Amino acid sequence: MATIAELVDVVVTSGGFPLLAGATVHIDDHEVTVLTGDNGAGKTSVLRVLAGLSPVTSGRAVVLGVDLMTTDRRLLRRRVGWLGHEGSLYDDLTVKENLTFAAGMTDRPTDAIASALDRVGLTSRQNTRTQQLSAGQRRRLGLAWLLIRRPALWLLDEPYASLDARGRDFLDDLLRDVVAAGAGVVVSSHDPLGHERFATRTVEMAGGRILGDEFA
Repeated sequence: MATIAELVDVVVTSGGFPLLAGATVHIDDHEVTVLTGDNGAGKTSVLRVLAGLSPVTSGRAVVLGVDLMTTDRRLLRRRVGWLGHEGSLYDDLTVKENLTFAAGMTDRPTDAIASALDRVGLTSRQNTRTQQLSAGQRRRLGLAWLLIRRPALWLLDEPYASLDARGRDFLDDLLRDVVAAGAGVVVSSHDPLGHERFATRTVEMAGGRILGDEFA
């Protein structure tokens, strides 16, 4: 395995309030890291740092070779895939149009769209406007967006929300394939149970700090 990202004693503040208070996290390829903890523990803050979305106040933060303390964080945007609660979808576009846009943003071949739609089970909805999708279907479309982009680092904020049991099994299988292909995956979860099926390592958080870091 190779190191994809390393945060050492990272502090992130907002309005003087510490969102991360000296967090140290190591991420490798071929690995699914699950961040656990209650709401407000700092899980999303770690994801936002790894995505280059939040500035680091102090500490060391290197993601995919980009030093976030000295380099433009925007350099990460094309190499990192982020799936948050709302996703990065355009409601006025159809499912297929959203994926065509994703392919164009990252110079990916449009012939990958059909396989991505099939993988997430949305082939029959490809001409449906995104605003008409259910919450679970929107989540699947967000995953298809990432499949098109093929990022080296997948960042998923509570990805199991709005998924039924079948959807959860689908996501488990997808993440296994993603790490087998060489990517790294970081998942946030406030549910202390249920992630044992796929986690390579579990990082427990509280109050913006790391309480534990264990391999499965």
